[in-house]
Amino acid sequence: MGEVQMYGNSMWAGHWLWMLVFALIAVIPAWRICKRAGYPGWLGLLIVVPLLNLGLLYFLAFAKWPAKKNGGPYG
Repeated sequence: MGEVQMYGNSMWAGHWLWMLVFALIAVIPAWRICKRAGYPGWLGLLIVVPLLNLGLLYFLAFAKWPAKKNGGPYG
């Protein structure tokens, strides 16, 4: 019985590792998009919060980008 419990704990640690990897895969592009749009990069962290991630995508899609108004490289 002890072996099963030990195996279960190692699976739990692996689960959090994979969650961290996938979170980074999602956060890094969202961070860069926010920076290029002229918003603070930390706003990209919202991409890992359920429902707020959809709000972030809609906000970025329909908001006026400050970088575009200021004559940034993408404006």
